[in-house]
Amino acid sequence: MSSTKVSRRKQTKMSGPRKNVAKKALQGKIALVAGATRGAGRGIAIALGEAGATVYCTGRSSRGRAATPGRPETIEETAELVTAAGGLGIAVQVDHTEPAEVKKLVSLIKRRHHGLDILVNDVWGGDKLTEWGKPFWKVNLENGLQMLKQAVHSHIITAHCAVPLMLGRGGIVFEITDGDAFYYRGNLFYDLVKISVIRLAFAMSRELRKRDIAAVALTPGFLRSEAVLEHFRVSEANWRDAGKKKHGNSAKQNDAPSDFMVSESPRYIGRAVVALASDPQVKKKSGRVFSSWALAKEYGFTDIDGTRPHWGNYARKKYGKYKICDERFYSYWVPGLVELIFPDWF
Repeated sequence: MSSTKVSRRKQTKMSGPRKNVAKKALQGKIALVAGATRGAGRGIAIALGEAGATVYCTGRSSRGRAATPGRPETIEETAELVTAAGGLGIAVQVDHTEPAEVKKLVSLIKRRHHGLDILVNDVWGGDKLTEWGKPFWKVNLENGLQMLKQAVHSHIITAHCAVPLMLGRGGIVFEITDGDAFYYRGNLFYDLVKISVIRLAFAMSRELRKRDIAAVALTPGFLRSEAVLEHFRVSEANWRDAGKKKHGNSAKQNDAPSDFMVSESPRYIGRAVVALASDPQVKKKSGRVFSSWALAKEYGFTDIDGTRPHWGNYARKKYGKYKICDERFYSYWVPGLVELIFPDWF
């Protein structure tokens, strides 16, 4: 793990109003965004900066030490954007699949701040490892197992090491996933990853239920990440130009321009994180999975352009109805037999 790098730049004006979340709702809070280099992780880190938090931005890609082939983004850039948004961004290069590196990071946070308020597990890196449209016996096994290591093991390692910093202090753990339901996700390993982190949030919530710490899973909609913008050959400034093209999805990718018109910037899910982290009643939501679009409706925040894209409504109208995790679904999870037998374990 390399040395820590702190970004100190002037605050910039926030784009997109938020109605029901105070502008500096997280002033003084300490956050760790694991996997903050790009995509949702970067958007979450910047949104936490908007809310005034100190944000540790971790990942493997550092200036001069790129870890993802073809991707130029770095944790230092993210930290600078956090500070420009009004918080304090701190870049630390960490491989979250390596327990020793994560322990070193946690020791640093403990030494400097004596605790942690917000943990966001967003380590992913599985796009290049996912083979869509192939049955599990035909996909590359090594790639599939690597995906589980990168996007599930890393989350467990990070939570194991970092959550003790929240004990006696309170806080919230976020598991970033894809989808707010238990449907099959098109690839066995991808499916395992995205369902596993939802289950991680639930399992952690059960063990944290008598403490002032919540654990939730959170999904974006059609995310307008750096890679997706490049795929459509547009930028964040002119992304709607992609809608001029008229064709359906590719054979093995959800990339219809009409779907892209309902996409959301990474800041949208970031503002969802801020809304939940700022909610004094968030413990009531612990153990469940939420979507950016549903939380935007509940808390009143918007995307950076002032809109509220609702991927769920759009997808149901275009592709058909599907069931999300609702009250009836969760009623099958609690109480569990082990909790009935050993009610005092946690």
